[in-house]
This record gives sequence, C-alpha cells and structure tokens, in this order.
Amino acid sequence: MTVTPPRRLVFAGEAIVDLVMRVPALPERGGDMLATSSGLAAGGGFNIMAAAARQGLPVVYAGGHGTGPMGDLVRSALAAEGIAVLRPPDPRRDTGFDVALVEAGGERTFVTSLGAEALREPGSWDGVPAGPGDAVYVSGYGLVPPGAGPVLGAWAAALPDGAVLFTDPGPLAVGIPAGALDPVLARCDWWSCNQREAALLTGASDPPQAAALLLTRTARASVIVRSGPSGCTLALRVPEPAVTVIPAPAVEAVDTTGAGDAHSGVFLAALAAGLPPEAAARRANAAAALTVTRPGPATSPTRAELDAWLARP
Repeated sequence: MTVTPPRRLVFAGEAIVDLVMRVPALPERGGDMLATSSGLAAGGGFNIMAAAARQGLPVVYAGGHGTGPMGDLVRSALAAEGIAVLRPPDPRRDTGFDVALVEAGGERTFVTSLGAEALREPGSWDGVPAGPGDAVYVSGYGLVPPGAGPVLGAWAAALPDGAVLFTDPGPLAVGIPAGALDPVLARCDWWSCNQREAALLTGASDPPQAAALLLTRTARASVIVRSGPSGCTLALRVPEPAVTVIPAPAVEAVDTTGAGDAHSGVFLAALAAGLPPEAAARRANAAAALTVTRPGPATSPTRAELDAWLARP
C-alpha cells in the first residue's frame, strides 16, 4: 500500500493541562513529599501538536476544550504555536488536567482527570474535516472512557482512504475496551507505543519481538516501539514485513516528560516533508533525545534547532 505524505495534522486527541511537580523520589504509599518545584503548563496532546507545528506541519486541534482557567491556558498555548482550534469551548465543563511527578532521574508518573476534552455525545466527531491528505492522530486516552471511546473509535475507523491514521495507545493501553480499540486497529496506518506499553500488549519485553507481534494484530498498520535512550524499533508492513532497530543519540536526560510526544509529532512532520519512514524515525529519535535535555512538558525543538543539532560535528 502506498501512502501519500500528509499535508496537515488533524489532532483527534486531548489537549489538557499538566501540573508538573519535581520530587526527589515518589512518596511511599500514605506518605508525603515536598516538591522541589511545580508549575502549570499545557500538556497531553498539546505536546504532540506543538512538536509537529514547530517542524512546519500545519495542525488543527479537533478535540474538546472547556470553559474555565484550564481551557483558557490550553487555548492560549495553542494560539502561541499557530495551531487552529476547530470547536467552540464547552460551556458546561473545564478542560481536564494531570499531575505529573518528575523524579530526580527524569522519570515521570501521571494521574489524569479528564474534562471537556472527552467527547461522549454520539456524532461528536462527525463534523471534523478529516480526509485524504490529512494525518489523523488518535490517542488511547480518548478510547478508554466509557461513552467517549466507542464514539471516537467508530469515527476513526470510518476515515476515508487517503487519510493517514496514527494511533498511540498511551499508558492506559491495556485498559482500552476491545469495542473501541479493535475498529481502530483494523484501520490505522501507524501504531506507535513505548516499550512498556508494547510489553503489556504482547507479553514480549524485547522491542523487536513486540513490534513484530503488534504487526500481526493490525490489518494494515506499520508499528513503532519507542525505547527511550535506545531509540525505537520500526516494523514496516510494506513492501514486505521488516523489523529494524533505529538507535538514538546519547544524551543526559533531565526530564523525560513529553519525549514520546515529541517523537510522534516530529515523525509525522518528517513523513509530511517526504522523508521515508526510516529517516523519519531517526529524526524523531533525535528530537526526543534533544527534548529530554530540557526541563518541561513541551520542549520539542523547532525545525531549525533540530537541524542545527543534527549538523553538529
């Protein structure tokens, strides 16, 4: 199957707010911990959109957003990146948020509270202008909630030919109901997850083995398994099934928040720029590596920054 490079990203995910708290370590159960710093920032799907937009790919946010301080923060961040917002604010709810605990070594742990970005009403996605020439991003966060998941899954499964469906199950991968997940698996063109998520879905801790197993679970998709500092594994379906490990540049991680998001956004932008999947994955690996050297949830580089970093001797 030949896929035309996308001309824009239609983001059918969830832009929420990150409450980022830096801690020496996670507190014990029932305990407490003083954060060394904390702050609010747009996060969740915003990180992916910002990563793609900073690489020059036009982005439209098709998800929900609410009325209140969280929604205001997200809309302001989207506007600053030049990202168009498709829907009006939901007057009944505010945008959701998560608490991100970032340990001294850069690892992060999340607890998420969903809000207006979770669209539960039948037909919520019917008016989204996604078609041939678009890349459409769907997250597992949108497929998990009862009511919202099946609505989003059915819409994604019915996307017309020529639209590139990119799916990332996220940390809640094993919690996605089959009724929402299976139609998306049957339709998606790219399935991207990290090593932990791939192991949970397949039982295989080895990324190439997990990628190969995931390839058998989809009808048409190629697979990316991200392995942090080790890079990623790319399992392509065409012209014939092939699994390749693509290394990442070695860096000292400061904050891993948003690394996977940067990888996905830059990968899609690289495909849109005409790069073949292997080259797009190398560029995405480099963007994720550069991202983890910077503190904060949305620190993916611009195209000029990434080009300059890759051109270093």
